Amino acid sequence: MSDLLIARSLFGTTMAFHIIFATIGVGLPLMILAAELLYQKTKDQDYVVMAKRWTKAFAVLLGVGIPTGTIAGVQLSLLWPGFMEVIGRVMPLPFQIEIYAFFIEALFMSIYVYAAERIAPWMRIASLVLVAIGALSSAVLITNVHTFQGTPAGFRYEDGNFLDIDPWAAFFNPSFFVTAGHVALSAYVVGAFVVASVASFKMMKNKIGSRVYLFHQKALVLSLVVGGIFAFLTALNGHESAQYLHRYQPEKLAAAEGLFETQSHAPLAIGGFTDKETKEIKGAIEIPWALSFLAGNSFDTVVVGLNDYPEELWPPLFIHTLFNGMVFIGSALIMVPLLVFAWKKFFKKTQYPKLMLWGLVTTGPLAVIAIECGWIFACSGRQPWVIYHILSTAESATTATNLGALFVSFIIVYMILGFSVVFVLLYFFRKNTELDDIERAEKKGTPLFSSNS
Repeated sequence: MSDLLIARSLFGTTMAFHIIFATIGVGLPLMILAAELLYQKTKDQDYVVMAKRWTKAFAVLLGVGIPTGTIAGVQLSLLWPGFMEVIGRVMPLPFQIEIYAFFIEALFMSIYVYAAERIAPWMRIASLVLVAIGALSSAVLITNVHTFQGTPAGFRYEDGNFLDIDPWAAFFNPSFFVTAGHVALSAYVVGAFVVASVASFKMMKNKIGSRVYLFHQKALVLSLVVGGIFAFLTALNGHESAQYLHRYQPEKLAAAEGLFETQSHAPLAIGGFTDKETKEIKGAIEIPWALSFLAGNSFDTVVVGLNDYPEELWPPLFIHTLFNGMVFIGSALIMVPLLVFAWKKFFKKTQYPKLMLWGLVTTGPLAVIAIECGWIFACSGRQPWVIYHILSTAESATTATNLGALFVSFIIVYMILGFSVVFVLLYFFRKNTELDDIERAEKKGTPLFSSNS
């Protein structure tokens, strides 16, 4: 491996690991808020128990998300000094504001955890709203740097110099709102379906109709409602994202669809693999004219093909597979809640068959895989540029060598962290079961949130 490839792989591995915790860290507060709202409305103790248990899980995940995010920030400076020089001059605002977003998230989560039973209901809800806003703001602000990389704005670049710098124009670059919306919506999808996975697994492990089974059934219904709504909204936003690719990064859209020849009435390739030698998609199902409509809401839209660009400027062609994986999983996550509710409402079934529950167990991991596919697609599809048509990845990389040992060391660290998270979560929730918390919630004068902290 070249030093450039090792640097990319090291940072990519860091982000692939961190993005799991960052995404769930945005999605789970919304689920906690939804449970708290349902509790305040219905006074059903099951919902406050859900909020408490999800808060404990969130605290553990946050404990790993913070150091991995810090590692990512340090690696940006050490591995990509050329990129950080540009960011420092043109785009410092997201990093500066993100500190305050994290402060809000941590402060009000502490208030909710340690003072939930000593503050008014509206204060509990307000605290969770601010936690959700803080978590979302952190994700959006960091995403803002990514959108700047794809659609740089707010400066002129002439003869190696950055002129007429406008930080706010750089901040609100052309793809900011669309991409930030996609990140937010997809994070809520992940948070909901991770909860659905756990709830459906627990339902399989407990007797049908038991107290614990009914508790997790409520959690499953709540997560499917939230997940289904946001999966649909994510799909709508994805259509707009494709139009932005067509306008601002046409070679990325062409690589995503394996389109080599510029044409109107361009077909949409579903599945298959891009063959660079024959310049075609093998094994794909083509929907005539659909890509043109996706790109510009018209079948006459001319979609630029890869052959219009020098081959050295092509994005890696494997992003077609990543794009399809993201779309397939997203589509499935829209259908799953509809199928479950059809099973209950239209077919009048009172029980979930085991096969359906196993299918629901897979939704959380699949949602995480979709996030990974989406981020790798977004970043790899921008190659060979770190800032589109301004700064190449090779130019921005460190000149340090012998990064291989560092790469291996960080992989070991992430393996240890991943194992530790699983161990801590399993250990805590086995010692503090759902039934323990339900019984504690039903006893007057017994603290729930401050227990087992």
